[in-house]
Amino acid sequence: MQYPVNEVFETIQGEGVNTGLPAIFVRLQGCPVGCPWCDTRQTWEQKPENEVAPKQVIQTDGSIGRWAWFDAKSLLQSFSDGAFSAKHVVLTGGEPCLFDLVELTNVLNQAGYTTQLETSGTFEVKCSDSTWVTVSPKIGMKGGLAVKSQALKRANEIKHPVATSTHIEQLDALLAGVDLTGKVVCLQPISQKSHATALAIKVCIARNWRLSVQTHKYLQID
Repeated sequence: MQYPVNEVFETIQGEGVNTGLPAIFVRLQGCPVGCPWCDTRQTWEQKPENEVAPKQVIQTDGSIGRWAWFDAKSLLQSFSDGAFSAKHVVLTGGEPCLFDLVELTNVLNQAGYTTQLETSGTFEVKCSDSTWVTVSPKIGMKGGLAVKSQALKRANEIKHPVATSTHIEQLDALLAGVDLTGKVVCLQPISQKSHATALAIKVCIARNWRLSVQTHKYLQID
């Protein structure tokens, strides 16, 4: 199976449970969710005129929306070509669950990599059993897509963007009846706003949830 890839780069995971872990990010092209605060809008459309050769998306600026086709084997080869040393791979987007990721994650796991998937939860999650699934539920977005119960059930980590108390109320409604046993719930302030950060801290303390700070933005790294 082939996947449209916007960029492949090595960095430090900046948010969620795996904060601080060296990681290879594989950003897939395509997303119909339409989050108003999205900072990777260049991944929304898979425009034919933006298709490039695979080497042009390795450790380069993906902000212009170019993309290239990769299968699992060629993606693994790109890690070697880029001299990447990290052993944790984060599949993100865009919306990576537009694609069946079972083959890709199994190949990566068999090659000795741990895998993580970052998704909005609006599509069914299809990946290896050992993949760490981070669902960042996008509720009431422009694309009109509902968060799927299958995605919430499969999630290891539920990382919710927060700006106002309404976002907490939406999360509570979404998680009503969801078994959170063994899952980590994180609140992540949107755009480092002071009000959002204070709100997230207050709720995390009250509920013994975890605060997720986008440390890569403070460090000014990808």
